[in-house]
This record gives sequence, structure tokens and C-alpha cells, in this order.
Amino acid sequence: MKFGIDRLLAEPALRKPLAGRRVALLAHPASVTESLGHTLDALGALPDLRLTAAFGPQHGLRGDKQDNMVESPDFRDPEHGIPVFSLYGEVRRPTDAMLDTFDVLLVDLQDLGCRIYTFITTLRYVLEECARRGKAVWVLDRPNPVGRPVEGLTLRDGWESFVGAGPLPMRHGLTMAELGTWFVRRHGLDLEYRAIAMQGWQPERAPGYGWPLGARTWINPSPNAPNPFMARCYAGTVMLEGTTLSEGRGTTRPLELFGAPDLDADAVLAKMHELAPHWLRGCRVRACWFEPTFHKHQGRLCAGLQFHVEDASYDHEAFRPWRLQALAFKAIRRLHPDYPLWRDFPYEYERDRLAIDLINGSPLLREWVDAPGSTAADLDALTRPDEDAWRDERAPHLLY
Repeated sequence: MKFGIDRLLAEPALRKPLAGRRVALLAHPASVTESLGHTLDALGALPDLRLTAAFGPQHGLRGDKQDNMVESPDFRDPEHGIPVFSLYGEVRRPTDAMLDTFDVLLVDLQDLGCRIYTFITTLRYVLEECARRGKAVWVLDRPNPVGRPVEGLTLRDGWESFVGAGPLPMRHGLTMAELGTWFVRRHGLDLEYRAIAMQGWQPERAPGYGWPLGARTWINPSPNAPNPFMARCYAGTVMLEGTTLSEGRGTTRPLELFGAPDLDADAVLAKMHELAPHWLRGCRVRACWFEPTFHKHQGRLCAGLQFHVEDASYDHEAFRPWRLQALAFKAIRRLHPDYPLWRDFPYEYERDRLAIDLINGSPLLREWVDAPGSTAADLDALTRPDEDAWRDERAPHLLY
């Protein structure tokens, strides 16, 4: 198969509309070609393309920044002699001075298929600013590594943030180019927008179910996204960022496991099976121990659970990571009604709302966890109408 960047490099006819125009690139470390060369270098080597600037999202063009609210500076690329602007530094949106450096912005970002992943918010922001200034945006498409399944509550009115670009469910099932089309139409943006589609992407195909396992190398799009199995879990495990539980940062399997020094992992797993055994389908869950080398509970032995989605037992259609992680929270709350589960701290520069609510796009998930009598059926009743409505809304935007 070919990603959007591979087609742009291989098909001169695709590049023809770029002739005589100044071109900028928005990219990160996973912006690589079939041969694993970085997109910036591949574009810089084209004699028929004039590269004048580059942009980096959260974690930077190089991907060197570890955590939320760790900003990247602007710099000048020593190889290509062009400015590299940070969209996670002093600004989140490109300024007029930045926009003055190009005519066409190429976006080549590997996403994780989850609403909270900030690259899609950056995509929305650059689309809006480019529309305002008459600049073109082309998205060089890449796989949604978790495929087409939809899961989670839709972000509610008034809850947009840098981790909530719009009324999407947590697991939206769109590629970056498809999301770009949705943003353009939803917000009535007037600009030259092009989606350079992939060739041969089959999101339902085993064993990758979105990511072409065995055909393409996985490169971390952010420091704690080390493999496509983390991506499968992420729509659920990202909620751990809003809790006092470790999400595995400081281990070799971040966002595939969770725990804390005072957790009884076996009891939590047993309670999960008691409350909603059908929400554990599609994966295997194992009690484990780990000691984070940094971040929450650094240097302390944690008991926890690991979600295994990498072997033959994985069932892509049955696996529901958002419900699975919500169930773990519910089990802890049932076992320990006063457990200090929710972490109150600044999250993506928001200081007045709980991180768990920002992550979920409303307080509904937290309220369900904290309500003593709430059941799995209650959360399903809240969530399924959102999921059904999103499947209908996204249908016109599917390219594959």
C-alpha cells in the first residue's frame, strides 16, 4: 500500500498544482516515507518543489518533548535552511507572520484515531487560519491505526479544548484527511483543501485492522505511542491521564496498563468481571506489577492491570477500550467509594475544569463512575445514541 506522501513523491501529476508555489510542511517524527526517510527531507530533495517552512505540533517536529504542557521552540532547520515553527509553544495557531512564509501547507501527521490526540486539533486550527488568509491545505493521508470502530460519548457543547476539537466520540474511526474534510464542511471553511488519499488501505483487514502490520514500520508519533497495540488501547487508557493512577509512563508499555501502589489488582479485575463481563471481550486482561521510572508513582512498586491486544485472542469488533477502562474505574469506586481517583491539576492549560472531564468532553463519564447505583446498562444508554449518530454523520466523509 501507499500512504499519501508516497503517492505525492511517486506521481508528478499530483505535484503539478504546486509548481511555482511556496510549500510548507506540518509534520512530526512519524512523518516518514516507505523507505523511512523523513517527509521533510524527501520533499526538500524534489527539484520541482519549493520548500519554504515547516511546522511541528505537540511534542515537536522531532518528537523530543515527553509530556503535556512541555513546549517546543521555533528553530531554523540546519539541513534545509528554513524556519521551523512550533504550534505547541508560544502559539497553538499559526500567526500571520508564519502564514506569510507559504502558499500551500502540506499536512503529514500520523494520528491515533482518538479525539483527545492533539494533532487533530492542530489540523482544525491550521485549516481555520489558512482559510482566513487564503492559504491552501493538502493532507497527505495516513492510516487510522485503530480502523473504523466508533466508541465513546460525543463531546458536549461548551467543552471544546485543545484535547477536544469538536463534537466527536472518543474513537471516531476517521483518517486525518477524512477529518479535514469533516472540519471544512462543518465549519464552512472556504479554502483550497485537497486530500491526497492512500492506495490500498483496508481498515477491516486482519491482522492490523487499520495499521498495515508487516507491511509498514511503526514510528512513534509521540513519545508514549511506541506501537500500534498502544493505539488500540488509547481511547480508553488516555482517561488515566485524568486520574491518580499511573498510565504506565516511565515503563516500556505506556498506556497499555495502569496501576498504583495501593491497588489490589486481582480484586479490581474480579469486580470488573462481576459488573460487566461483556465489556472485557476482545482482549485479555492480566494482573501485573510495575515500577515507573518517571511520572506518577515514580520509583514505587505499583500493582495494576495490563490490556493485551497483540495476540490471536484479539477481537477487533468486540474490543471496546473506552468501556473497558471506564469499567476499571467503576470497579475501583465500588471497592473503595472514597478512593481519590480523579486528579485535580492543570491539564493542557485548563485550570478550572477536571482533567477527566476535559478528556471525555463532559462530566458524564465521571458522574457515571461516581454514582453508587449506576450500571453498565446506564452508560450504554447514554453512549449508544451518540455512537449511532456519529456513524451516520461521518459516512459522507469516508474515502475508503
